Amino acid sequence: MNDLFVGRSLADAAFPAAAAEAYRTLLRDAHRALDEAGVSRDGRRSWIIPGRIEVLGKHVDYAGGRSLLCTVERGIVLVARPRDDRQVVLRDARRREAISLSLDTPARVAAPWAIYPRTVLNRLQRNFGDRLRGADVSLASNLPPAAGVSSSSALTVGLTLAFAALCDLPSHPLWREAITDRAALAGYVGALENGMDYGVLSGERGVGTMGGAQDQTAILCCERARLDVFSWAPVRFEQSVGWPDSHTFVIGVSGVVAAKTGAAKERYNRAARTARRLVDAWNATGQVQVRTLREAFLAAAGDTPLDEVPAPLLTAAEAAADAEFSAGHLTARLGQFFDETFVIVPQAAEALAAGNLAHFGKLVDKSQAGAERALENQIAETVHLQRYARDLGATAASAFGAGFGGAVWAMVPAVDADRFASRWRDRYLRVHPNASHRSLFFSTAPSAPAFELLDAATVLGE
Repeated sequence: MNDLFVGRSLADAAFPAAAAEAYRTLLRDAHRALDEAGVSRDGRRSWIIPGRIEVLGKHVDYAGGRSLLCTVERGIVLVARPRDDRQVVLRDARRREAISLSLDTPARVAAPWAIYPRTVLNRLQRNFGDRLRGADVSLASNLPPAAGVSSSSALTVGLTLAFAALCDLPSHPLWREAITDRAALAGYVGALENGMDYGVLSGERGVGTMGGAQDQTAILCCERARLDVFSWAPVRFEQSVGWPDSHTFVIGVSGVVAAKTGAAKERYNRAARTARRLVDAWNATGQVQVRTLREAFLAAAGDTPLDEVPAPLLTAAEAAADAEFSAGHLTARLGQFFDETFVIVPQAAEALAAGNLAHFGKLVDKSQAGAERALENQIAETVHLQRYARDLGATAASAFGAGFGGAVWAMVPAVDADRFASRWRDRYLRVHPNASHRSLFFSTAPSAPAFELLDAATVLGE
């Protein structure tokens, strides 16, 4: 992670044949969109940006917790070329849509997904001023949107990488001071999305969600065939464990859109506001002041072993209850955060490293139960997908992402993946037939992080 940017050939990324061919198709689509717009091929640069799986670590990143993460073998291909003016023209090759954004006169753009490029450009311009310049950008994606696999964060990461490269942002003094490695870059892109300051780089209105940097870190820092443990606020790499090559992930996308706009954004932010309320409750006791929920746990425990939720923190939570956050809700959230951060994630990493997959599965079940009990973000579709996966013999299974829809991952023997996916889909759709046109089931192994594609011309056969 000391290398700020990663450049690879497609072969070096070591994708399976089907995934590599899918990326070739996306690359051709993205280039074709620029060709049709008359954009010169000279000076084009290309990036592959994967989605991610939150294996464990539900709603803990903005609270300083701990997560177990990997990327998937699907993603976004982004192709960009600098312009001589101050316009950014972004084309979605598969949607056949284009938006034009001015760096000089910010204006509302009708396309709902325009909030992400507009947010990236506003923040980069705020932090790096006139260094920013216009560009023609084309993207093509095979990530299911609003499904929990971080399609939106993949877009913001990709745009940040592209404009950093095209505009030589890493040579800017403020960039050199604040962004020294990939973990720091992930933290910055997370702050870009949530609107917070990042060191000397001041905040700008984000996309409206109170998230942390989990998605961005996985996309930029996780490595192929491994699961990585990170802790948060700030981003800290803790350990990496090998993924057993005997197994794979099957992803079941519920078909219920896990949006983060409108009413859904408020539901998503409620979990973050609960964590903030607990921090404020602890600080109101007048003891050691803290910034994050994890710090509150450590402060409340003092010199005693942290093997349960500390009693002083429970007392503070109960005293902070009101009409919006009941005492039961606040204490349940404390239990969920404690289990996820201090028990489940570290023990799950140990279980994987030891090859104890049965214990790993039990820990994942505990994580799922905590989400259903305390986060209030699970719906019938994701609960049923998780239950059906376990009933059908999955080694482990869990919902992941923001919640209120999205997807569930199942760990299964690789030789059984196709049969398992078919049976899982059939059982799910028997109960939820209305999801048939939106659900999706696919297999993936932990994959490579985002990288600049160094042999795009070769991949295109030029």
